[in-house]
Amino acid sequence: MVLLPLLTSMLLSSYFHPGSVVDAQRSFTIRNITLSVEPSAEVPRGTNVTIRCTAVVSSSGQEPLNRKYSIYQGSNNIYTKNTITSEDLLYLLPDARVSNTGKYKCAINIEGKNMQSDATKLTVTGLSKPTLHLNKGVVSEGEDVTARCTAPGETGFIFFILDVDSKIIEEKLVNSTEVEFKLRFSSVGYHKVHCTYSVLMMPDSFKSEESNTITVSVKEMSITPVLEIYPQSRIYEGDVLSITCTIRNMAFNPSTAPIYLYLSQGTRLLSSGDTKVNYSTVALAEDPMDFECRLEIGTVAKVTTKMVPVTELFSTPTITMSPTVVFQREDMSLTCNSEKVASERINRENVTYSLEPPNFLLTSTKPGVFSGKTMMYEFNYTCVAQAKGITKYSATLSVKPKVLVSIPKISVVQGRAVLGEPFEILCHSDIGSYPINYTLLWDYEPLNTTTVWLPKEQARFKVTIRRPEEINKFMCEAKNNLKITQDPLSKRLNATVIVPLTEPTLTILPELAEVSEGDQLYLICGTKGSPPVTFKFYRVGDEQPKFTTTSNINHTHYRVNELTKGHGGTYYCEAINQANNVFSERVTVEVQMALWKKALIGGICLVVLSLLVLGCVLYFKSKRGKKEADAELSDTGLITAGIDSSSTHDNEKDQSRVVRTAVSVWSERPPDAGNDEVSSVVSNEPDVEYTEVVHPQPLDTVRAPLRKGTDTVYSELKNPPHGAADLNDYQGSVEYVERPEAFPPYPEVNNYQDLPVPVE
Repeated sequence: MVLLPLLTSMLLSSYFHPGSVVDAQRSFTIRNITLSVEPSAEVPRGTNVTIRCTAVVSSSGQEPLNRKYSIYQGSNNIYTKNTITSEDLLYLLPDARVSNTGKYKCAINIEGKNMQSDATKLTVTGLSKPTLHLNKGVVSEGEDVTARCTAPGETGFIFFILDVDSKIIEEKLVNSTEVEFKLRFSSVGYHKVHCTYSVLMMPDSFKSEESNTITVSVKEMSITPVLEIYPQSRIYEGDVLSITCTIRNMAFNPSTAPIYLYLSQGTRLLSSGDTKVNYSTVALAEDPMDFECRLEIGTVAKVTTKMVPVTELFSTPTITMSPTVVFQREDMSLTCNSEKVASERINRENVTYSLEPPNFLLTSTKPGVFSGKTMMYEFNYTCVAQAKGITKYSATLSVKPKVLVSIPKISVVQGRAVLGEPFEILCHSDIGSYPINYTLLWDYEPLNTTTVWLPKEQARFKVTIRRPEEINKFMCEAKNNLKITQDPLSKRLNATVIVPLTEPTLTILPELAEVSEGDQLYLICGTKGSPPVTFKFYRVGDEQPKFTTTSNINHTHYRVNELTKGHGGTYYCEAINQANNVFSERVTVEVQMALWKKALIGGICLVVLSLLVLGCVLYFKSKRGKKEADAELSDTGLITAGIDSSSTHDNEKDQSRVVRTAVSVWSERPPDAGNDEVSSVVSNEPDVEYTEVVHPQPLDTVRAPLRKGTDTVYSELKNPPHGAADLNDYQGSVEYVERPEAFPPYPEVNNYQDLPVPVE
């Protein structure tokens, strides 16, 4: 019997347990979850609102699922419920308030699976009107009042504000519908009080309307402070004042708070007490004689003030210096004096004067006058006036003795001057009080004066010189003390004078007509002016200078060792110094052909010409020999020659002179001029015939031209060798004559020596 219920219980437990075999076979999915607000998302205050959470779940099997619902307002979980039903979850907000305003969302968890809905905002409008209650409507000064402000029916965090006479008096944040304030009125009269509240729903807040207004009547307390000062007649400096601070109607004190009395002079508290305060002091004109008696009861304060006029016995002294400007170790006087004295109380002689620090290098020569030497540095003096126990101090006088100016220094801006151009001369003294007057001198004659007021300034003078030696004539004078007749004078100006460069001259060596390939070319650039000089040589068309150098002399050169055609071009030079830069004129260099190249070309031309002449000569001889051979073979052209009677004495040697005339190759014009040179010669002459004449001649040969008018006859005389009997081998004399004229007589042999030797 016992086992049967136990077995039944085990079966039921395994059936409903999540880890059972049946549950292991079940599956589900959360398809969707939504949240809605009913009746609407915006409702007035007092509406019953329902938050509905609907989850759509699909599952296999009929067994219910364990569902856990959570409702959130913002990030706060405001409601949680576990259920196995599939019905919607409802969360009720009966009589909704503004505190229910916010964003709501719903979340579901089923066996570890979670899903959350989108947020939906609920807005509840309208707040209840606050109510204000006071425990008293009529109070006295300093009496406490309790005020209670209520926000009926509201929930959440409420921020209460208490307002008195349209001014916020106090604020409180509570998590309840009401709050209490403590009030204490310090001023007499009627005061209006009301309150408001705001419900905080971060990040928003909702403010209520104003509560009912309550008027509070505040009555004045009859107790008051009393201030009395003696004497009450005219008060002079040095009089003793007696001051009393007391309370009137002290018996009437409706407040239970303690009473305090305070006696003050300006910001200085003189004395304090509970019922009466006494104080004594000496009247002083320079101090404010305003006294205050103050009564405090709780938060209530009552004040009584009085101003006590005090007449000066003597005015505050002043200290003056004479002279107003002094230099170190010069005489000076300090005078102390009080301009006003109350003659009805004291005489002017009753006022004594002294210096602080006392008698420091100064002695009193008469009342209020102190004389002596100034110090080497700045010093402060104060005058002290005393009478009837009253002491007054003057303002501090600072004596700043001036320093005599030192010998000035003279210099040139940038340490150099350019001849003929304006430059600035500087004058400056290392020591001396300002202002300082500087005067520029030219051989002790003043040129100009300027005043320097600040230590960092220097006197500047703009001048111009025409010769370098003029620079040493400038001097500078400094002055800052009119009492000194001999002012310090500087040394003479010593500075570098730069002479501007003149236009440079560019010289070419060798001369331009003689510049040939292979030569050394010198470009010499010279100028006048102050060194150092930087020279630059340029060729037109090049981006950079060909040569740059700096020299301490006024000329330099640029050398090209072996000239080529590529070195030709237009050259110029530039000269630069600290004053200016100038350019020379441009020179064009043409590089001629080398001499050996010219000789080679000339030689080649001569060789070619010689070869041409030789060819022509050989050609002419070959033509001539052919003609002569043809003439000798032909006997038709022979002419019998007579024997000259003048030569009969020679016949003893059995020699006979034979004259034979034949037709020469030159006797008539060839029908076809095969040679151009021959054709050109023949074409320039008239039509003539030539006759060959053969003469026996001695062995020596002499050539000479035979002239008759403008016509020339050439004769060649030769002596045949002994035994030359063959006529064909005989070489006789050939004469070329112009026909039809007769042969001229032979010229004298002595005249032949003056003729030039013909070239064959």
